[in-house]
Amino acid sequence: MNRSSLKIVAVALAVLFLGGVGADARTRQKQKKHKKSYDLSANPLASVQSKQPDKELYDKAMVALKKGRYDVARLDLQTLLNTYPESEYRMRAKLSVGDTWFKEGGSAALTQAEAEYEDFITFFPNAPEAAEAKMKVADIYYDQMEKPDRDYTNAQQAEREYREMINMFPDSPLIPRAKQRLRDVQEVLAEREFLIGGFYESREDFVAAIARLETVADAYPLYSKSDQVLIGIGDAYAGEAHNVMLAPGLNGAIRERLSALYESKAAQAYDRVITRYPMAPHVEDARDRLVAMNRPIPEPTQAAIAENDAEVRSQQPLHFTDKLFGIIKRGPTVVSATHVGEPTITDPKRVLAPEITKENVAMFREAANLKTPVSVVTPTGPNEPPRSDQPSTAPIEMQAPATGTGMGVEIVNAPNSPAQTPASAPKTDPNALVKPVGPVNTSLPSASAPAEAPVQVNDIKPGDVTAPIVAAAPKGKQKKPKVDLSEQSSSKKKKKKGLGKLNPF
Repeated sequence: MNRSSLKIVAVALAVLFLGGVGADARTRQKQKKHKKSYDLSANPLASVQSKQPDKELYDKAMVALKKGRYDVARLDLQTLLNTYPESEYRMRAKLSVGDTWFKEGGSAALTQAEAEYEDFITFFPNAPEAAEAKMKVADIYYDQMEKPDRDYTNAQQAEREYREMINMFPDSPLIPRAKQRLRDVQEVLAEREFLIGGFYESREDFVAAIARLETVADAYPLYSKSDQVLIGIGDAYAGEAHNVMLAPGLNGAIRERLSALYESKAAQAYDRVITRYPMAPHVEDARDRLVAMNRPIPEPTQAAIAENDAEVRSQQPLHFTDKLFGIIKRGPTVVSATHVGEPTITDPKRVLAPEITKENVAMFREAANLKTPVSVVTPTGPNEPPRSDQPSTAPIEMQAPATGTGMGVEIVNAPNSPAQTPASAPKTDPNALVKPVGPVNTSLPSASAPAEAPVQVNDIKPGDVTAPIVAAAPKGKQKKPKVDLSEQSSSKKKKKKGLGKLNPF
């Protein structure tokens, strides 16, 4: 064979080899894709290689579930449960029946899914899948939550289910996810209570506002707006103090004591903002209010600073897209929920408005208890500067005398009244700061009759030709004089007359 023939044979062999390698690679890719479409790695029993009929039924049901054929999947799973009651796949099959209803969606389907999950927990309480079933029951209510200003029944039920799941299965690997879902739910519930409390405070119904806001502060400490909640509580107590100061018919001592008690409550709420949420956005507002009240500003601990800093950093900011989708979608937006810290597991007692009213009555009785000793403040002397705790009395020189005005000025009687005699005139105080000015004898002379008016004399005598003659008013309607408008400018174009019409300018 010549050299050219060898080259042709080598090229042909290379083409065949590369074609075989490419075909083998494509075959392997197809096999991988085929396996990926039927990947059941989420199921711990999916990797078990078995040709048993129960395993084949289970795999067939899983494939139908992934493709959205929920009726076919439920039929295969029920066949497996009825035909092979002792199969090792019975627990997963029972749980998967609830999954078919859960993924199908709808009110009726979700109700059926909850019933299937509860049955699984009843029959297999010690199985690891029981925690998963309880988690999915809570997820059913989580997915049906409304916005904070709407119906909150599903949010309350979701909170209850997540708490039960955490308490029943504390060692489950699903606990971190359950805690985060619980924080999201509590964010929605706290937002609802905060909005209601703000509404009451805007209407100056401080008792109802304090009850709502204290419920949020006690039950949901991880709420993203907890600093605003505590500031709202302080402002409500400050409003109560202001109303007490304006209340008519209230004793002055009771007014002062009751106002001081309300201001102490307000200062406690502001102090709590600084000590518990030192890194919150509105902590400076609490400091400003304490400064305005002449109250000391507390210093937060390093542990509180680190804890609140972690909470603030875990909160994601609310972007424009979040607000836009929050308007469109049905459920609430939980982007700003905290992702660290332990959520409230036990349900604390709610603060009700009658309890706040009882506290107000107790505070009023405490303020009205005048038997408690009151510190007596010694007044300042005549020539001493006034004290800050109590104003000083007026000096002796400035006090009004027994008679007179006290300003060194005597009162003068009106005309036709009996004049004061020197004996009845008030004596001048020798220590007065302002000495009387004017004559000592202030009696008025007797009133005299007014003088007669002079007789009117006419300046023009009859027959005087030099008197001016007043022209008589002309009779009839007079014509108005024409006004020369040649000097005035006008925007209107005057019409031309005669030969002027031929002039184009």
